[in-house]
Amino acid sequence: MRIELEKRAERSRLMALVSPLIAILLTVVSAAVIFSLYGKAPGDALYVYFVKPLTSLRTAQELVVRATPLVLMGVGLSLCYVSNNWNIGAEGQYIIGATVGGGIALLFQGQTPFYAVPLIMVGGMVGGALWGLIPGLLKTRFNTNEILTSLMLVYIAERIIDYFVRGPWRDPAGLNFPLTANFDNTLPTLFRRSPIHLDSIFAVLVVIAAAILLWRSLKGFEIRVLGEAPRAGLFAGFSPQRTTLVVFAVSGALAGLAGVSVADGTMGMLQIPFASGYGFTAIIVAFLGRLNPVGILLAGLLLALSYLGGEAAQISLKVPIGITSVIQGLLLFYVLACDTLILYRLRVTRSEAKVV
Repeated sequence: MRIELEKRAERSRLMALVSPLIAILLTVVSAAVIFSLYGKAPGDALYVYFVKPLTSLRTAQELVVRATPLVLMGVGLSLCYVSNNWNIGAEGQYIIGATVGGGIALLFQGQTPFYAVPLIMVGGMVGGALWGLIPGLLKTRFNTNEILTSLMLVYIAERIIDYFVRGPWRDPAGLNFPLTANFDNTLPTLFRRSPIHLDSIFAVLVVIAAAILLWRSLKGFEIRVLGEAPRAGLFAGFSPQRTTLVVFAVSGALAGLAGVSVADGTMGMLQIPFASGYGFTAIIVAFLGRLNPVGILLAGLLLALSYLGGEAAQISLKVPIGITSVIQGLLLFYVLACDTLILYRLRVTRSEAKVV
């Protein structure tokens, strides 16, 4: 007897909408089991993890701050995935964007011209776009696997920022810690004494622009057709190579903007380690949001809540901070499992006995 996956004749639209909720519910149940294994009361632990971060204005604002880079990168990744281009290296594009933007910020130390912040943001986006174009070019020119190349570029990006922050950009007054001086030009906050910066508004605008692009423009139609039916796209005159380069460049630019939002907004400096794992968490955000920009906005808030909940659980419940990664990994597993069962059904077959 063996279990096989049989492709369904038709995909259920209702299940496609409900499956993220099922995945979230299964994740909550699994989190309760994990907390109980640590000897914690599941109800109290789930409250600390999922509800407590929403009970004050300060943590609610922090939720928006954490969600901003996830939403920016999630939207960019969704454009790649919809077009059947598997960009796994948003973390590297995020790092390079922060490095370029941070380098420009250091050039303006001691002066605050009005164009400094826009230049920092544009520089971060250009840096991320160019880094994102590398796997796109390798795929279109040499047919290399973009999953491997984009992922390997993450580690190269880490070495690049490590060189600059530990070397020429290290703050002499930093007591030998691997960090730069505080930037004189940082992203403005939306409100006085608020941690929310201008980049959060850009994240919402990016969501709106991406929704219009995908569902109300010819380019969006081209991206969707080449992702779902490449041969039909070729007959329509669409260029897979050009689309691949465009989506990798846009995805890299948004990841670079996310890097700038953290370096020039939240932190106000560069430091080592800078890699946050946001680029990999954004993959979960993209799939949990069904590759839909509006869904990604909601998924970004949920994953940001998991970061805040993990920190609250570490302090209040004395559990390891790594539990956040475990719960995020379970969420991705359940999302992919639900998606698989939407497209396929399980069938149990009996293997025939061999005749000797």
